[in-house]
Amino acid sequence: MPVHDTKTCASCGRTIEWRKKWARSWDEVQYCSDACRRHKVTDTDRALESSIRSLLDSRKGGATICPSEAAREVGGEDWRDLMEPARRAARRLVAAGEVEVTQGGKVVDPSTAKGPIRVRRAL
Repeated sequence: MPVHDTKTCASCGRTIEWRKKWARSWDEVQYCSDACRRHKVTDTDRALESSIRSLLDSRKGGATICPSEAAREVGGEDWRDLMEPARRAARRLVAAGEVEVTQGGKVVDPSTAKGPIRVRRAL
């Protein structure tokens, strides 16, 4: 059985597993779902990525941040609506090799992490 590479969704940053229905178009697959295809990456998403980078730059090496810090910086009073977009931004940065997502001090797969996460610069 052929081994297929996994990909990262351009919108949510989750891992995309190869599916037989994508056999002919696997090279063109960019999104994990129709919802991600519709959402794409917005200016707010880019602002969240930038916020995560700047927050990490302002901390000592190895220090972590919570995605809510980026959401608060970008969203102000309405930051709670940006929590899932902040987690998506963190997953995209993991896929780019810039950061790691941790839980309990251990690096975890951001595609499957449930509950509170922390973000730190990739070591």
